[in-house]
Amino acid sequence: MQEFFSISEAAKIVGMTAETLRHYDRINLVKPCKVDKWTGYRYYSLQEIVRLNTIRTLRCMDLTLDEIKCILSYDDFNKIISALKRAEESADKKIAELNSAKQRIGRARSYYESKLKEQPRAQEPFVKDFPERVILLSDTMEEPTLDNLWNYHRHFYKQLSEDIKDDFSFEDMAGIYVQDNYRRLFALCTKYKPTEGIRVLPGGRYLCADCTDENRQSVMRSLIQTAQAQYGVTPSFTLELIIVSGILQWNYQAQIFISQ
Repeated sequence: MQEFFSISEAAKIVGMTAETLRHYDRINLVKPCKVDKWTGYRYYSLQEIVRLNTIRTLRCMDLTLDEIKCILSYDDFNKIISALKRAEESADKKIAELNSAKQRIGRARSYYESKLKEQPRAQEPFVKDFPERVILLSDTMEEPTLDNLWNYHRHFYKQLSEDIKDDFSFEDMAGIYVQDNYRRLFALCTKYKPTEGIRVLPGGRYLCADCTDENRQSVMRSLIQTAQAQYGVTPSFTLELIIVSGILQWNYQAQIFISQ
């Protein structure tokens, strides 16, 4: 096994640039094990390679070079464990945000693929079966915005008390719940615990209609009239499910419960 590696070889092994390794040398983060006194060439051993790979991993967790330098200087196992635990939590948060972004991008891509195939949206009311759904209402938000729609999970977790946050998880789906004059943005729960803001939506048949932000009020009025005239139902609540239709766009699906 090769004992020493030139700076270009070491950089290739760890997936960094030679200039990055020179920078780490200058700030005393990773110094080469030896420097040729005649040529000035830097050489790295397997020990430095391991250290460089560790740094690359920690950098992926959004730690700064100063934070990494502190971690690598610790000789107290408790401090090392604590620092690495914080790095893991940061990585988990980053993974969750990337997964959420991937899902949203996927929905936007699907929308544009359907537009490419010229798949028409449903223009007339239709009936669809839904299982029982549990939603958590926002304590403040009534309408989606570009900011809160892309970060609404964070909003709902923030309104939960610390002792029950771990009891909740949400689907990547949001909507507006309306009852009388009360309206709130909601998140669809996949895991929950009874708390303020929880609503259980009955499973069964829902009268639905697709709509845009511009016509959703008229569509909902028409849907309520259809529910009353054809199904003899005066709804106690209505739903406006948010359908992300593009990178900066969304439409709605109006829903009214008509029977189990």
